[in-house]
Amino acid sequence: MLMVAGVVATACSVIAPATASAQGFIYNQHQPRANRANLIDNNHMLVQATEVDYDYNNQRISAVGNVQMFYNGTSVEADKVIYDQKTKRLHAEGNIRMTDAEGKITYANILDLSDDYRDGFVDSLRVDTEDQTRMAATRADRSSGNYTVFDNGVYTACAPCKDDPKKPPLWQVKGARIIHNQTEKMLYFENAQLEFFGVPMEYLPYFSTPDPTVKRKSGFLMPGFTTYSAFGVGVEIPYYWAIAPDMDATFTPRITTRQGVLLQTEFRQRFVDGSYQVRLYGIDQLDQDAFKGQPGHRSFRWGVETKGQFALNDKWVWGWDGVVLSDYYFMSDYRLAQYKDPFGSFLSLPTEAISQLYLTGVGNRSFFDARTIYYLSYSGNQNKVPVVAPVIDYNHVINNNILGGEFSYKMNFTNLTRETAVFDPITAQAANPLNPLCMTTSADPMARTPSQCLLRGMPGTYTRLTAEAQWRKSYTDPFGQIWTPFVGVRADAINADISNQPGVSNFLPVGDTQTVRLMPTVGFEYRYPFINVQPWGTTTIEPIAQVIIRPDEPKAGKLPNEDAQSFVFDTSNLFAIDKFSGYDRVEGGSRANVGVQATTQFDRGGSVKAMFGQSYQMFGLNSFAVADVTNTGIDSGLQNPRSDYVASLAYSPNRTYTFSVRSRMDEATWNINRFEAQASANFDRWSASVTYGDYAAQPELGYQARRGGIMTTGSLKVAENWVVTGSARWDLQSNKINQYVFGAGYVDDCFVLAANYVSSYDYSVGPAPPLPNKTYLLTLGLRTIGINSVNF
Repeated sequence: MLMVAGVVATACSVIAPATASAQGFIYNQHQPRANRANLIDNNHMLVQATEVDYDYNNQRISAVGNVQMFYNGTSVEADKVIYDQKTKRLHAEGNIRMTDAEGKITYANILDLSDDYRDGFVDSLRVDTEDQTRMAATRADRSSGNYTVFDNGVYTACAPCKDDPKKPPLWQVKGARIIHNQTEKMLYFENAQLEFFGVPMEYLPYFSTPDPTVKRKSGFLMPGFTTYSAFGVGVEIPYYWAIAPDMDATFTPRITTRQGVLLQTEFRQRFVDGSYQVRLYGIDQLDQDAFKGQPGHRSFRWGVETKGQFALNDKWVWGWDGVVLSDYYFMSDYRLAQYKDPFGSFLSLPTEAISQLYLTGVGNRSFFDARTIYYLSYSGNQNKVPVVAPVIDYNHVINNNILGGEFSYKMNFTNLTRETAVFDPITAQAANPLNPLCMTTSADPMARTPSQCLLRGMPGTYTRLTAEAQWRKSYTDPFGQIWTPFVGVRADAINADISNQPGVSNFLPVGDTQTVRLMPTVGFEYRYPFINVQPWGTTTIEPIAQVIIRPDEPKAGKLPNEDAQSFVFDTSNLFAIDKFSGYDRVEGGSRANVGVQATTQFDRGGSVKAMFGQSYQMFGLNSFAVADVTNTGIDSGLQNPRSDYVASLAYSPNRTYTFSVRSRMDEATWNINRFEAQASANFDRWSASVTYGDYAAQPELGYQARRGGIMTTGSLKVAENWVVTGSARWDLQSNKINQYVFGAGYVDDCFVLAANYVSSYDYSVGPAPPLPNKTYLLTLGLRTIGINSVNF
């Protein structure tokens, strides 16, 4: 090789680029690349190549063949690199790969930059960032160490196709020029167009977005669109304000064609131990007649939402949720409170909001929760909704054994108030507004009878303090029988100040009433498991018997019932000591529960679990045969001395399929009073579930006829990222589908597209039935650009 005034080297060299001489020392060519880079400070350049030429006369250094260069935290790989010490320029050619200190990788054919990378140009480049965004251009010019202009640029946040990298990505933005302002960390697009699979879909004369390194930056977000008959077409133009590292805000004015501008503002702040947010709404309505006859028939309407949570330490947190509205219908009228699907589309409107202040603590074997709750009804029946202030729960299991067994205790304190009684008509006559039997007084000849109405909520103030302790111990005898004796006691102190409103005295004594309720319990549980091992699996058959001795329930059915109205008797609570769902009722009388449980575990996977049993009222008052203000327990299957039979069967042959059946049969006739069956399948590409329910009439609870229905849900992954979902509920009695949702969506790391059709119901004030509501939803999201939703 002929060199003029130069030296040829075949080694790794350290070069001081600011000097005219090539002074330095040589590193081992086989030293790990990461280690070599770490040995170089910011004032020296490490070069490794097949040949290195030092031209002392022209102060130029040329490296040829598998060149690797490290300088100022940046590495350059190329076929050839020339560094001019006079002009302090770096020129690279062929298969260039430049990686900066932030992990951004630039591929190019020609690169010409100053040695501090502040100025220069790059031809035929492609840029890959750490967060999987990509840019390409025919040429990029860099100036002042801040501005980079990409000619004929392309930007995308989608990965290239694995099978065909040259194939256009799912979406990309092309611009005649893309300007990157590194100080502002912004990308400005001129004469841009949005393409999907290489096909232009939208022309954008100009738009800007933060560069991929930005997590929070002030600026306009993607607009949103929604339609509703009351406010017409609405366009939302959000503006995000990054106030400080720990706080930000979003201003989202919605311009509507019929009602004017709805102002929305959300402020958020984060601390070391928690965070909070506040959301404000307000609109001066232009067309009040759109809500004529409804609470929305007014000029100015507004709302405030807030929530927050803070940690006191690793075990205690406190927080709040709050909602205040000018009127009950404001959130639903303007579609401000809606549930979302996994794609971000709005699905349905909630019927209430919860304002609460809470304190929660969790220990190793203890739990504490105290909160005050205010339910804001969107239906307008606010005077019938209770204010709970407070409700406190605490339970604790002692770590140490007491008398060789486990000792636990729990406490509940509840105080609530309600302005107006809540009656639930359970017959056609009582539901007739011209004949309001539910609100007559006992002196009225048309007074309420037990088969006409229920009192779902008492008017006045109700306070209850409950404390319960239990001890139990299990031991196994030499024959393998398991004996578990248990002892418990529960005490309730109740104060009820019930308002004397029409019809209430037919259910409860009005005025101020104090009651102390004590319920001691003694019992034991017996289990005798039989185990059979076969080459194909293990089967365990376990007879179970439980005897509970206790006195009658004090004042059964004569006290308010606010939290124990829901009750279903099945195998899940067959062996529960107290089968009521809440504290306001306590099970009394002595009872025996018997059953048998069988479980088979297959060696190759899969299992079968079955249970069958019955409950017997041995002596004393049967609490489930006593009608209270809500008739809880009546028609439940436990109201007779010998309960209905309950059975369940669950079969899982593998992780793909599950089948379950739950049933309650009449003790005398074996007629099915309650039956539920569910089957589900989960494959790689699709899943489906079907639930069938059949329920006998329960006249005392308002169900005069037998009910039955089928609920189906399913999803199908039609392609790698395409999913189709749907659900429908078929009412077998009326022979019609009364609820359904259908949707399709595409989701991957860079793109979201979802479309849904939703059939739901809007609830109004008074006895009017819910009105059907049909909504079409469309959501489009581009990673690093934004998400846009359209509701109509």
